[in-house]
Amino acid sequence: MSLLRDLAQPILNAPMAGAAGGRLAGAVSAAGGFGMIGIAGAITEEWLAREVPLAAASGRPWGAGMMAWVLDGGLDPVRMVLDHKPDLLCISFGDPGPAAQLARDAGVTTAMQVGNAEDVDRAIEADIDLIVCRGSEGGGHGRGEVATLPLLQLVLDRTDKPVIAAGGIATARGVAAVLAAGAAAAWVGTRFAACTESLSADSLKQAIASAAVDDTVYTRAFDVAQRIPWPSEFGGRAIRNPFTEEWVDRIDELQQRVDSEDELTDRMNAARASGDVTVAPVYAGQSAGLTPRVESAADVIADLARFREHLNAAWVAWQ
Repeated sequence: MSLLRDLAQPILNAPMAGAAGGRLAGAVSAAGGFGMIGIAGAITEEWLAREVPLAAASGRPWGAGMMAWVLDGGLDPVRMVLDHKPDLLCISFGDPGPAAQLARDAGVTTAMQVGNAEDVDRAIEADIDLIVCRGSEGGGHGRGEVATLPLLQLVLDRTDKPVIAAGGIATARGVAAVLAAGAAAAWVGTRFAACTESLSADSLKQAIASAAVDDTVYTRAFDVAQRIPWPSEFGGRAIRNPFTEEWVDRIDELQQRVDSEDELTDRMNAARASGDVTVAPVYAGQSAGLTPRVESAADVIADLARFREHLNAAWVAWQ
């Protein structure tokens, strides 16, 4: 697909709502990758009017990611995004059908994240152009069922569509690994979430840069506490903190508490507003342990572009 073949670097930033705004997407595209903005559930035209010009500033293609489950109330958010003429629209976490059809009618390339075999069945249907194979190592919301490498092998064996690998990719070696397997590109979230151009608060970026590979947890606790109606099959991977230590194994009890009083929800919302990472979620994948510092998106792209060295070394060793 020309959308990916024309890239200088086969790297997309994940469309992380709350982190991937126009400045990050624009910096990724300007550095030779493919910039994505993350669309939150309560999207406004004012937000799009501010962020999209930043994403498109390089004159290169850009895209947006949306959550299918928030569109149950109607497709107006999709129409709002399409009015800004993205080159790619990724619709995930639920049935992308109606939104995908709108995008295709507008001449926009469609994508869907998959996290298990059932998702793959849906994604190979004709209305999806690109498949994003997201393993359970990945940060933020998604399925917690299958790791990236087994899922990638499954998807590549089942379709001739371009496949983008996601989940746990944060270094040139990771990019080389998925490209060698047959992926068309790598989808990187956590390392870009810690970039200077990310919308994330500085305390969240520092928490990612300080984390180890075994410092994350997959949980619904943050969504329950905030009363965010994510479908139960989509938890979120985040850095462990005192809040998850208290509640990760007590989700039913947490739900009962939130249903009966506002204290926990108010505390979580205040923590998010202030950047208090002892309470608020810092959504990040296991690759947080491979994200050593806060740096620019251009520096990340330049580092990931060294994947060619690793592919060449493997070729020399095994030809």
